[in-house]
Parts: sequence; C-alpha cells; structure tokens
Amino acid sequence: MASRGPGAAVAASFLGWTLDAFDFFLVVISVPAIAAEFHQPIKAVALSLTLTLLFRPLGAAIFGLMAERYGRRLPLMIDLVFFSIIEIATGFAPTFTAFLVLRALFGIGMGGEWGVGSALAMEKAPSARRGIVSGLLQEGYATGYLLAAVCSFFVLPRWGWRPMFYIGGLPALLAIFVRFRVTESEVWERTRHASWRSLFDGVLSQWRLFLGLVLLMTMMNLVSHGTQDLYPTFLQKARGFSSERTASVTAFSMIGALIGGLWFGSLSDRLGRRKAMVGALIGAILMVPLWIFAPSFLAILAGAFLMQFMVQGAWGIIPAHINELSPDGVRGFMPGFGYQCGAALAGWVPWALAKLAERTGYPIAMAGAAVVICSIAALVVATGREKRGVTFG
Repeated sequence: MASRGPGAAVAASFLGWTLDAFDFFLVVISVPAIAAEFHQPIKAVALSLTLTLLFRPLGAAIFGLMAERYGRRLPLMIDLVFFSIIEIATGFAPTFTAFLVLRALFGIGMGGEWGVGSALAMEKAPSARRGIVSGLLQEGYATGYLLAAVCSFFVLPRWGWRPMFYIGGLPALLAIFVRFRVTESEVWERTRHASWRSLFDGVLSQWRLFLGLVLLMTMMNLVSHGTQDLYPTFLQKARGFSSERTASVTAFSMIGALIGGLWFGSLSDRLGRRKAMVGALIGAILMVPLWIFAPSFLAILAGAFLMQFMVQGAWGIIPAHINELSPDGVRGFMPGFGYQCGAALAGWVPWALAKLAERTGYPIAMAGAAVVICSIAALVVATGREKRGVTFG
C-alpha cells in the first residue's frame, strides 16, 4: 500500500540517517587523533563509541513513543535539531570528560532518528518495493561513512578533527525540509492510539516480538560494528597506512556498502528477507581472508569493498524486515527501540576488539571476531520469522 508523498519521506529519512552516521563515523575515523589530543589510550576513545551505542535505546524510546502519539513528522524534526546541536558542541569539547558526555547525548539523537524515519518511509513505500527502498534508506548509514571518510581525507591532516564536527549543523536544515515537504503517515493517521494507556498496553502486548527483535539486532549490530568501527585503526596500526590512505580505503568500502545494500534489498523483494540476509552474511565470512590478510594495497581495497558489500547488503534488508514484523500500532516505537537495544547490547564490541588487539594484534582479533559473529548472526536470521509484503494499515 502506498500513500501520498513517498519520495519526500524516503529522502528525509535517508538524509537523516546519513547525517547521523556521518557524525558517528567522524569519531571512528578520528580515534587516533582524538586519543593523541586528549592524551588517552586508543581503548579509552573507543569507549566513546560504546557510550553512543548505549544511549541510543533511550533516544529510540523517547522519540518512538512520541511518534506513536503525535505522528512521525514532529519527533523527526525535533530529533534532527537536537543532534545538530550536539554535533557542533562535540567540536568544542574542552576536556575528554566533556567529549564523552557529548557522545552519550549524541547517542540519544542517533537512537531516535532511525526508528521514526524508517517507520515513516516504510509506511509510505509500495509494499512490493519495500526491499529496494529499505536498501536505499539503510545505506544512508554507508553514505554517512563515505562522507565522513571524504571529509577526513581533506580536513583531518590539515586542521585536525574538531573542524569536521562543525558541519554538524546541517541536519537542522533538513528539519525545515521535513516541515514543508513531508506529509504525515496515512497509516499512523488510521491506526493512532487514542491515549497513552492504549499505547503502553499495545507496546507491552508485543513483548515476544520485542525479544526477537533485540536478539536479531544485537547480532546485526555486532556484525556491523565488529567489521567497521576499528577498521580504520587496524589500517593505521597494523598496515601502517596514513590517514589519507585510510580514508581512501574506507570511502571505497562504503561504495561497496551502498551497492550491496541496494542489490540485496532488491533481491529480498524476490527471494524473501531471510534468504537474502543469510546469503549476504555467508558472503561476509568468505571475504574475511581478503579483508584482513590481503598482501597488497589493491587487494586491501578489494577486500574492504567486498566485505562491506556483504555486511551492508544484509543490513539493507533490515528496515523493511523489522517494520513488516511490527504491527501498525507499535511501528513507530518497536522497530527503533528493538534496534537500539540491540545496538546497546553490542556496544561493547569496539572496546573489546581494541582490548583483544592489544594481546593478539589487530589482524587476528578482527578476523576471528568477524567469522564468529557473522556465523551466529546467519543462524539467528535463518531461524527467525518473516512477513514479506504484509499490508500496512
């Protein structure tokens, strides 16, 4: 079922997630530089990534509940302005403690955007094309990573990490676009809750769905953050790459992610969500030797491209898959909250990998973790439920 104005809603959701990811990955790419400025070890700065992930469920709960009571548009606009302010403030952080506090606050904004934006986009997309729209929406994440890599290539070596965060005011302009161009979800208008009591009853009645989503999203977040967050650090510490060369590899890998998300998203419309995701995760396992142990720069480029083609290929199906699993009355809340609870439970992985790498080295730590995580994730996906093409509203 399609509703009026799907193009603007999908564009707004895509750009919101892009700008969210842009800020998150500015930290990922700048870990060594931030550690040097604040005189902290790598693992301490990696902890800031964990803090962001831990606070994302709070944002998903706040903005998701608002989305069920007041519609999708208003919470989305408030969230965009909120995390714009936090992004700019990060660039002015005077101490490492202030930096950690700001990254926790950013987690609230990052957690709120995805659930509200994905519900709005999926409720407006044609049911037969949700997979390809899902791939486009989720790859806002890869686009944000790509933009962060390009930004760091030009800015980081010349002016340091702080100026990159000043660009963080851009999401506030996106809020203006949402205000004047995006229409409210017709599905929400038909199925909105009459009271807070009705909403909380609806949410509590879906506890089994919630547990299933948390398990699925914990594994998917382990796959994503386990193959992305410390990869730039691995390239610099284990392969001796400069910040410019690291940024170029990261940017190229995100082109693979964009293509993978769209390709597997489209494939899921034909084969089903679970089959396409399992195929992508198995593909990621097969890419590990090339991704980590490649003998040349060109081979590293190929490995990074193909690994993220597979990882984000699986992720590209997620918006359609978990929004289809969620009933109308909780779709603004449940997918986003389940997703962000999974992100919080997986939030230890950057710190743990950094800690493990101190003992085994980055290649062994990252390769071993990727194989184990992707294998378990494929099993969880294969044994889960699916409601491909279900009618909303």
